[in-house]
Amino acid sequence: MDLNSNISLQKDEIEALSAIYGSQWEADQGIEDSFTFHVDSEVQVYITLNKSYPSESPPAYQLLAPALDSKVKREIDDEFKRIFNENCGTPIIFQWLEKLLEVVQTTKKADEIKIPKEIQTKKEVVVEDENLVKFDVTHGSVIEDRKSVFQGHACSVYSEIEVNKFINFLKQNKKIAQATHNISAYRVKRDDIWYQDYDDDGETHAGQRLLHLLQIVDVTNVVVVVTRWYGGVHLGPKRFQHINNAARQVLQQANFIK
Repeated sequence: MDLNSNISLQKDEIEALSAIYGSQWEADQGIEDSFTFHVDSEVQVYITLNKSYPSESPPAYQLLAPALDSKVKREIDDEFKRIFNENCGTPIIFQWLEKLLEVVQTTKKADEIKIPKEIQTKKEVVVEDENLVKFDVTHGSVIEDRKSVFQGHACSVYSEIEVNKFINFLKQNKKIAQATHNISAYRVKRDDIWYQDYDDDGETHAGQRLLHLLQIVDVTNVVVVVTRWYGGVHLGPKRFQHINNAARQVLQQANFIK
C-alpha cells in the first residue's frame, strides 16, 4: 500500500470518527494529524497519525487516565496491539476507541463509579423508572462504507407507547441522538390485531423497507432502529442495503430471527 493510499484511508477514517463521536473526538490545534478522544473528564487518549498507518504501523497514542491503575493500562495497550496486528492494513482507530470505552466502563462499574453509557455491540437490560418499562436491548455490529456508519438496535415491545419510549431511550445516548438518521419500524400484535408503522427520519423510503423486512421475517412485538452517521460521501442505493443488513444482523443477534 502506497503513501497516497494511507493518506486517503486516514482522511476517510477521521471524517467517520468525527461523524460518530462529535465533540468527543477533536483535532488538536496546532499539531498536524493529532487528535484527542474524550472518554470522560478523567480519561482521554491522544492519537497521532503517521505516514505508515494503516499499512505498516499503528498510530502513536498517549493515554491520560490517572484514575486507571497500571494493570488496566497494560490491558488497554495489549488490546490496542492485538487489534492492529489482526487488522493491519485497515483503519483501526474506531475499534481502539470502542475497546477503550468498554474497558473504562467495565473498570469504573467495578469501582461503583458511574460514567455515561456508550454504544456497545451487546445486549443490555434497562428499566425506565417511568411506568417501569423494561427494555431488553440488543445493539448490533457496525457496518462502515465510505465514511458512513450504520448500526442496528432491536428490542421487544408490546405497544406503540413502548416503541416511542424505546426510541427516546436510545436517544439518551449522545452519539445516537446526534446521528444523521435513526430509521425505525415496528410490528406489534395485540388482541389478534396488528399494529405496525415506520419512521424514515429523513431517509426517504428507508423506514418502509425496514417494515417490509419485519414482515418478510415475520417477527412479532419487535422494534428495530438503524442509526446512520453520514460521512459526506453519497452511497446511492447501496445505503438501503446497509440499512437492511444492519437491521437483519441485530434481529439475528437478538434471536428474533434465526
